Amino acid sequence: MALALFDLDKTLLGGDSDFLWGEFLSEIGAVDINEYQKKNQAFFDDYDKGKLDINKYLEFCLTPLANHSIKQLKVWHRQFMLEKIQPILLEKAQKVIDLHKKRGDKVIVITATNSFVARPIAQAYGIDELLATEPEILNGKFSGKVSGEACFQIGKIHRAQQWCENNNETLENAYFYSDSHNDLPLLELVDNPVVVHGDEMLKAIAKQRNWLSLDWT
Repeated sequence: MALALFDLDKTLLGGDSDFLWGEFLSEIGAVDINEYQKKNQAFFDDYDKGKLDINKYLEFCLTPLANHSIKQLKVWHRQFMLEKIQPILLEKAQKVIDLHKKRGDKVIVITATNSFVARPIAQAYGIDELLATEPEILNGKFSGKVSGEACFQIGKIHRAQQWCENNNETLENAYFYSDSHNDLPLLELVDNPVVVHGDEMLKAIAKQRNWLSLDWT
C-alpha cells in the first residue's frame, strides 16, 4: 500500500473551490459583492504568481464563516455544491482515485482550502481522509481564525508527515497529484510526483525533471 495524495483545486476540480465559494457568497448577498469579489480576485492572482500572503488570505476568507451560523453555512454549502462544484467534478479524476483504491492505496485530499469548504467535495469523490486548513471553532461557531498551521506549501509536508506519524504510515512510494508550483515542496518530497493541469512554471519544471503530466479535463 502507498499513499495517494491529491491536491483539490484545479487538480481534482476543473476550477478553484475557494475562489468559487467567495464568488458564491457574493452572488447570494452574504458578503459585499463589489468589495469581496475584487479582493477575492486579487488573492487568486497572487496565488498564481506564487506571492500569496496566506495569513492575510485566510483572514479574508474565514471572516464570512465567523459572521454566520454553522447551520446557515451548511445550507449555503449544499447549494454551492449543486451550482458551483458538481459542474466541475472530473470523471477522469474519479477514475484515477478509484484505481488507487483498487490497488489498496490510501487516498487523501491535501489542500490549503479550509476544511468546511473542502470536505464535502472530497466526499463527493468518495474520499473520507482530508488534510486541509482547519478553521477554529469556539462556542459552536467559527472564530474567523485558523486552528494550527495552514495546509499550504511547507505546511502540506508538515500535515502529511504528522498524519503518517499518527497512522503508522510512511511517505515512501507515495504519489502526489498537483497543478501548482506552490506545491513544489511536497512534489519534490514524494517518490511519485504527478502534475495535473500544471501552471506554466510547474509544467516547465515537470518537463525538466521528466515528471508525469496529465490532463483530466
